[in-house]
Amino acid sequence: MLILPIFIPIIAGILLPILKPEGRARRWYVTAVTAVTAVLAVALTASVTKEITLFRITDEITVTFAADKVSLFFSAVISITWLITAVYSYDYMEHEGAENRFYGFYLATLGVLIGLSVAANLVTLYLFFECVTFAAVPLVLHSLKKDAVSAALKYLFYSVFGALMALFGVFFIWHYSAGHAFTLGGVIDPQAIAGHEKIFHAAIFMMIVGFGTKAGMYPMHGWLPTAHPVAPAPASALLSGIIAKAGIIAVVRVVYYTVGTQYISGTWVQLVWMILALVTVFMGSIMAYKEDLLKKRLAYSTVSNISYIMLGLACLTPAGFVGALTHVAAHAAAKVTLFCAAGSIILREGKTNVSQLEGIGKRMPLTMWAFTLASLSLIGIPPFAGFVSKWFIAVAAVSGDYGVFSVLIPAVLLVSALLTAGYLLPPVISGFFPKKGYDYSQPKTEARPSMTVPMLILSFIGLLMGIFGQTLFDWLSLIM
Repeated sequence: MLILPIFIPIIAGILLPILKPEGRARRWYVTAVTAVTAVLAVALTASVTKEITLFRITDEITVTFAADKVSLFFSAVISITWLITAVYSYDYMEHEGAENRFYGFYLATLGVLIGLSVAANLVTLYLFFECVTFAAVPLVLHSLKKDAVSAALKYLFYSVFGALMALFGVFFIWHYSAGHAFTLGGVIDPQAIAGHEKIFHAAIFMMIVGFGTKAGMYPMHGWLPTAHPVAPAPASALLSGIIAKAGIIAVVRVVYYTVGTQYISGTWVQLVWMILALVTVFMGSIMAYKEDLLKKRLAYSTVSNISYIMLGLACLTPAGFVGALTHVAAHAAAKVTLFCAAGSIILREGKTNVSQLEGIGKRMPLTMWAFTLASLSLIGIPPFAGFVSKWFIAVAAVSGDYGVFSVLIPAVLLVSALLTAGYLLPPVISGFFPKKGYDYSQPKTEARPSMTVPMLILSFIGLLMGIFGQTLFDWLSLIM
């Protein structure tokens, strides 16, 4: 039963261009598939306890799925966000064309992401990690324009190169493992790594950086600000809010469920990981602050914010782990909302730059209210989810024995929050409070309810996660 939420959307995605439904029929088809997938993904990952081996490559190498609280968490975030974004996308994609092709890959990508979430060993994880890349490439190059094709190729090259780095680590970690099923605390055989610590740590680092490519961690972040501006808004939203989290899923499974934190804590691997994450947080915020193109600004924001998650994971403590997962959900809700709002503005007004958005809140009030709420969450203003997640990460850093990093991490988070306010609040302020001389007689250009309601739902989810942050913290704490 656990394979149903994986293969139902994949098969439905393959069939969609063959069946060629149009108009309402296509909308009902996509909605039904994503809704069924969401229900099955949450229900089955919450209840299934038995491993399912799909097939064996050798006696030891199998493609196997299993459910635990981590897979439940990621499956829920992925499938619910995918469903809400699907509803938003229908009116938007009418203006993009080639909808059957788009939704075919849209559904297939959902299926492989669920497969990645419930992967039970490194081989299955790596297989579906690669499938995420190939399923998502057509979403980036959808328009088939020169810049879209170029961006898609850049995304593909970065992702494949990162995956090859990770594959180097997979070979070595597999050799040093006493077992192959993901197990909290790790499955490494201490006797196997005795005398081979240098190559062992190098393999771990290669996996973190390789899988971190999908998460946009420096120095492998270059694909993100290139791919997001050219992709359709629904694809940009999911690339930023969800697909980039494929790297996070992989790093969680490698560090916490295969290697074990005890083999990394206090080593150069943890030190360099923290440095790269801090550099990415700061660099992404600076680049977003300087960028005028709205979707590219949001792309650099993603580079910064996903490395908040990396920072939490690099703490190698339960508090850091919970803070990181909390930010997974907080960032998904906020960033999908922001990209969808940007898409609505581009669709209805044709404006792509932040400097062009004066008075936009008067013409598109619901869209800009959703943008505002999501911005407050991403900045880290209480009681939004972004504040809760950043608080947990900062507390994890302060309470840990990391030397200068115990002070540096909270300091960088604070500076980044100020920069985030600096690049997200100006369009809000100028949008709702235009300068003197603004023509208030301009007609309303608000997007249709099918686009504004999903954005408002996601922005309020971010608020509710913040209000009930302790409940979320308590549940995520059970994982560790």
